[in-house]
Amino acid sequence: MTSGLALVLLVVGSYLAAHVAFDWLARKLVIVSGAEYILLGILLGPQVSGILTAGMLQDLAPASALALGWMGAIVGSRFLLTTLVRIPSAIYRVAFVESLLTLLVVGGAQFFLLRWLFSLSDQRALAPAIALGAFATLSGHAGIEVAARRFRERSTLVTTLRTTTGANACLAICTFGVLLAAEHAPSATLVRPLTPTEWTVVTIAIGLVGGGLFHLFLGDETRIDRLFISLGGIIILVSGAATYLRLSPVMAGMFFGATLINTTRQRSEVSAALYRIERPLYFLLLVFAGASWRPSAQTAWLLPVLLFVVTRVLAKVGGARLVARLNDLLPALGDGWGRALLGQGGLIIALAVNYLYADTLALPNVVFTTAVASVLLTDLLSGRFAASVIAPATTTAPAPTPPRAA
Repeated sequence: MTSGLALVLLVVGSYLAAHVAFDWLARKLVIVSGAEYILLGILLGPQVSGILTAGMLQDLAPASALALGWMGAIVGSRFLLTTLVRIPSAIYRVAFVESLLTLLVVGGAQFFLLRWLFSLSDQRALAPAIALGAFATLSGHAGIEVAARRFRERSTLVTTLRTTTGANACLAICTFGVLLAAEHAPSATLVRPLTPTEWTVVTIAIGLVGGGLFHLFLGDETRIDRLFISLGGIIILVSGAATYLRLSPVMAGMFFGATLINTTRQRSEVSAALYRIERPLYFLLLVFAGASWRPSAQTAWLLPVLLFVVTRVLAKVGGARLVARLNDLLPALGDGWGRALLGQGGLIIALAVNYLYADTLALPNVVFTTAVASVLLTDLLSGRFAASVIAPATTTAPAPTPPRAA
């Protein structure tokens, strides 16, 4: 089987699965499908059946780069300023403090474990620890949306959950992007090495320039087919440039999406074009991630996985309750509202694939295996987690929305 045929079959299968299995499972069983595609990728990959060989995976790398940039653009398209300014400041405090607490707790615990377990220096252990902290911060929004639609809930709780998943994604993507910029290898073609701050600015600039190019060539185009093709071309350019420079295509894509959605007059058309292939690309990336998985050469890889899962649950549930109490939102959100944040979502796979192919970072297989294991453990239950929090809220009187800060 050629790599081109393999890509066509994967895309067609992912598209059919997204439009048939995903909707049915979400509607009937409150299950957000996805983890099984990682298992399918592992079975198809070179570690098991070898149907997808290492050479094929290398040939399919540009398609994975497109998926990374597209997922980043979708995240950025959710940051519409006219919508964000209507959210009360107390919800933002809860969202970002919860995100930061999870990053620090999980990242700090992983730093000490990895440094001791693999005899790494402080500097060498810092990158995988920060990456795992960023991964732990992420929470999937799909399960929350499925539960909110099922129970027709539009309370302060749902607003807080949506805001928190957005804050989780923003902090995780930016942290990971800065990490790649800080660990960037010196370039022999430059007059002087760029600093981490300068590489971070370059990553952001790629996304901003991509948004400018879209307006330059598309103008006031409203036809969805032309918008879709043009978006694909620009995202290929943005993600390809970031990948070539060994930066984060997800972060560049996020700034592209945020720039585009806040400057275009065709927001609904652009959003529809972006979301048209979100789930097929997500499932394609899951299969690619599963096929790319390799057993870690380190025999103690299980300890980081266990520590990641345990500390993430404690940080998400305990941290969410703590910050809600400190901001007087606990009556509106409930003691266990952090359970709805336990689902990981697909963005962690995007960042994990990015980490796996960044050859300057330590323990790539351990970090990648940890991300895959977390998705396998939480993805199928993310809708159930969200429903267990949102469903009780429908039987109680809604609490008053906190006042907006002056």
